[in-house]
Amino acid sequence: MNSFFIMTTGLGILATLSGMLGLGVAFAAVPFLSLFLPDLVNQVQPLTLILNGLTALFATLGFARSGNVTWKDAIILSVVTTLSAPIGAYLVHFIDQTYVLYVYFVVVLYLAFSLFRPVKGGKKRDELNRLYLAIIFAVPISVLAGFLGIGPGFLLMPILILLGYEPKKAAGINALAVTPPSFSALIPHLSTAVWDMKLTVTLIVVGAAGAFFGARLTSLYVPNERLKQLFGILIVIMTAYKIYTLF
Repeated sequence: MNSFFIMTTGLGILATLSGMLGLGVAFAAVPFLSLFLPDLVNQVQPLTLILNGLTALFATLGFARSGNVTWKDAIILSVVTTLSAPIGAYLVHFIDQTYVLYVYFVVVLYLAFSLFRPVKGGKKRDELNRLYLAIIFAVPISVLAGFLGIGPGFLLMPILILLGYEPKKAAGINALAVTPPSFSALIPHLSTAVWDMKLTVTLIVVGAAGAFFGARLTSLYVPNERLKQLFGILIVIMTAYKIYTLF
C-alpha cells in the first residue's frame, strides 16, 4: 500500500471527523501528514493551512444546508479571529511559551469538564449579549491560538456552546470563523512553500468532500448533547497529544 493512498484515505477520514465538529482539519492533519512529508515548515504547514481553510469552508456549507449557521455572528467572529490571531504570532517572539502552555492546559481541561456536565435549566442569554460575550472571548482565544500555532476554532467551539449556542449552531459558526485565519496564515508561506500538485489537489478534493459530508452527518443525525461530548473527548485526546509532544 503506497503512501499516496494512505495519505489520501487518512485525510478523508480526518476531514470527515473535523467537519462533524465544525473544525478545519489542520489540528489532526499536521501530525498525520508529518509522518509522510519530511519538511514541516515548507511542506506540511502550507498544505495543512490550505486544507484547514477549505475544509472549514465546506463544513460551513454543510451546516448551512440545515440552517445551522447564524451568519451575522459567524461573520463578526471571523473578522475578530482574523485580526487577533497575528497578535499571538508576534508575541511568541517575546514571551516564554512554557507559561502560555500552562494557561492553555488549564483552559482546555476546564472546557472538557464543562462540556461533559449536564446543562442546567435557567434563563437563556439574549442573543445580543451572547454575541458580545463571544466577541470578548474570541480575542484572547485567537491571540492564544496564534501564539501556539493552532487554529482558534479548537477553543472557540466549546466557548460558544458554554455561552448558550446550540452545539450544531456553534459548530456552524465556528467553521466559518476559522476559515479566513487559515488563508491569512498561509500568505507568509507562499514564497517558500514546496507543493506536490498531484497530492495537493487530491487532498483538497478529498478533504472538502469529507468535511461537507461530516457536517451533513452532524446536522442530520448527531444529537446536540452527543456533539458536546464528542468535542469534550477530542479536547482530552488533543491535549494528551500536546503533552506527549513536549516530552
